Amino acid sequence: MMEMIEVAHILKRATSKSLVLLDEIGRGTSTFDGLSIAWSVTEDICNRIGARTLFATHYHQLIGLEGEVKGMCNVHVQVAHIDGQLKFLHSVADGPCDDSYGVQVAALAGLPRNVVERATDLLAFLEMQAGGAKAGEHGTPKSRDAGQASLMGYFAAAAMTTSVSSEALQAPKQPVLDTLATTNVDDLTPREALEVLYGLKAMLEEGP
Repeated sequence: MMEMIEVAHILKRATSKSLVLLDEIGRGTSTFDGLSIAWSVTEDICNRIGARTLFATHYHQLIGLEGEVKGMCNVHVQVAHIDGQLKFLHSVADGPCDDSYGVQVAALAGLPRNVVERATDLLAFLEMQAGGAKAGEHGTPKSRDAGQASLMGYFAAAAMTTSVSSEALQAPKQPVLDTLATTNVDDLTPREALEVLYGLKAMLEEGP
């Protein structure tokens, strides 16, 4: 939640003159949820905001956006293979990274050999299963026109509504509306926004 509040703040307040630094957006949720959020955020920054942005990510599926989104380019931190070992060069080069080297780093960290070998086999299996989920591939959903409704968005909103208890839904809403009307959400820090959200939820759950 804190990560998404911070990203929302960036997307609402950033302009073409902003410098945006993003690190592993979507890491706090499931792989495909995180990938989808990172993908959509990247497109929005490039197509709507136009801010100069550095976005560090391990989602290799996003590298295809370079050919689809104007002004975007891939760079990577270089790694060398020397005598079967990894050497981190601490230098940045053009183009996408060939691999994330996660399994190799796990081996360097001392994970048991059987665990590393099993992870290698599972990695090959998972990459094969998700091979088509890449930016730039045929069948990638097109962006909706502004204002076009989303069925998934409807269900998400419905889920948020039903997450409040039935007793809370009978509670008076005026205090909540008054608080919302007097709160300038654009001026809140992420922590303040979370506190306001908790406060509103508490008002609903208190009941009459």
